[in-house]
Amino acid sequence: MTSGTVVRAFDRALRLLAVRPHFRAELRRKLLDKLYDESEVEAALERLAALGHLDDEALAAAEGERLRQRRALASSAVRAELARKGAPREAIAAAAGGDDAASELARALGAGRRWLAGGRRDSAALARHLDRKGYPRHVIFRVLNELMPEAGTPEELD
Repeated sequence: MTSGTVVRAFDRALRLLAVRPHFRAELRRKLLDKLYDESEVEAALERLAALGHLDDEALAAAEGERLRQRRALASSAVRAELARKGAPREAIAAAAGGDDAASELARALGAGRRWLAGGRRDSAALARHLDRKGYPRHVIFRVLNELMPEAGTPEELD
C-alpha cells in the first residue's frame, strides 16, 4: 500500500462526504465499488474517523429524526431505513431509543391529517398510506377512528 493510493481513497471519500453524510459501512461499500484495495479503504476510513468526519451514532440520530419529522415514518420503518443505509445496530438502537407509543401515534395522526388535507376521503387508502409508512395496525385503527369515524373500518384491515 502506497501513501498515494490511500490519499486517493481518502480524497474520494471526502468528495462523497461533501455531497452528504454517509455511514461508515455505506462509504466503505462505495469505495470498494470503485475498486480501491480493502486495506486502502480501511486506512482512509480510519483517518476520516480520527478527523471527526465519520460518526455513525450522530448521523443515525439526525437521519432518524429527519425520517420521523419529514417523512412521518413509524419507528419500525425508521429502523429499517437506517439499517438499509448501513447504520450499525448500536447506532440504530440509540436513534430509536427515545421513541414511545404516544409520539408514534402523534406522528401517525399528523401524517393522516396531511393526507386528508389533500382532499381524499377514502379510509382504505389512508390505511394503506399509513401502512406503507410502517405504522402497526392498532395505530392505523386509532388514526382512522379519530380522523374518519364516519368511515368505519376498511374491510381489508379486518
